[in-house]
Amino acid sequence: MAQFAQFIKGSFLFKGISAIIALLLTLNLSFNTMVNSDEALDPGDYDNVILMIGDGMGFYHIDWMEQEYGIEEAYMFSMTDYHGESKTRSSNNIVTDSAAGATALSCAVRTNNGAIGVFPQDQYAVAFVPQNLSELAHSYGKLTGIVTSDNNHGATPGGFSAHIFDRDEDVEITRQQIEESDLDLIWSATSGLVNDEYANEYGWTLIDTTAEFGAVQPGTRSFGQFSGSVWAPDTGADSPSLSALTTKAIDMLDDDEDGFFLMVEGAHIDKHSHSNEEANMKIAAKEFDLAVKAAIEYAKADGNTLVVITADHETGAISFKDGEYKFNSGSHSGANVPLLVYGSDNFIEEGEAINNKEVSRRLAMAMGAEPTAFPAAIAVE
Repeated sequence: MAQFAQFIKGSFLFKGISAIIALLLTLNLSFNTMVNSDEALDPGDYDNVILMIGDGMGFYHIDWMEQEYGIEEAYMFSMTDYHGESKTRSSNNIVTDSAAGATALSCAVRTNNGAIGVFPQDQYAVAFVPQNLSELAHSYGKLTGIVTSDNNHGATPGGFSAHIFDRDEDVEITRQQIEESDLDLIWSATSGLVNDEYANEYGWTLIDTTAEFGAVQPGTRSFGQFSGSVWAPDTGADSPSLSALTTKAIDMLDDDEDGFFLMVEGAHIDKHSHSNEEANMKIAAKEFDLAVKAAIEYAKADGNTLVVITADHETGAISFKDGEYKFNSGSHSGANVPLLVYGSDNFIEEGEAINNKEVSRRLAMAMGAEPTAFPAAIAVE
């Protein structure tokens, strides 16, 4: 299956297939433009945009974490200006997975479950792929980065750095990140797929210890691979925490007059919800909240930074009854998820619920894109 796209590109059918796909995508993007066009919408224009994704994080995840840590409100709720909801689904299912969820949040396109950064009409990337927010930001001269507690080839970081039909193609996702992306930093838990020689060949500096993490300086293109528990405050000797990674990433990227785009993912809210591990889920949610705090504190000081906090989907179908929270599933649900905004009074209205792909379009506008210019289709070479 991984060779399918290359096979079809080399066949005599390629030109005809490409023409049909081009027509389908043109019709789809034209319809998308008509649906989303809103002349009154103006989320603002920002040097810096930070997107925080709590993978699997629903409203009750935040509430349950608040209860555990004895705080009135989580930082992500108490310090954001507007509180809305993102309506999650994929192109082919009312319940999205992380791959399609990340694609919606990154490319303003709802694709099929399991696919990353591709149109559902061209799942094998035969002719076109949708531009993602990292690529858009780079086209505007901004520095770009990805921070995650997952492996670098996880579905969410993949959605901001790769275009592929199958989220399980770990080697290919990593290859695209190393060899083809224009990202300035990717920091994650280790995948075991990247070594110094491979990273250096394509202009990256590999960092995989806390000492190297502490020493890396702005202007260095770095690929972080940490073996400790990035998702928790007590990470061990070989890994900084997610909040520490976020703080340092902002410092690394805040070095360009054109600004930056940063995506931060707290992946283990989802992972511990799948296994219904209540204690670890709350620890992961708290660490993600600390990462949110780092982003908002920077934004408060900077004055020209937009911070958006949301999730790709809800995991665990958490409910609250008779004063108790509980998991009701080990899978994803189709519930709406939080959409919280700091720095813009026109990104969403209070209590507004918008489609997950609309989040990405509004983030693109905040970086300077015209309302009808995103998503964009990029021809595959």
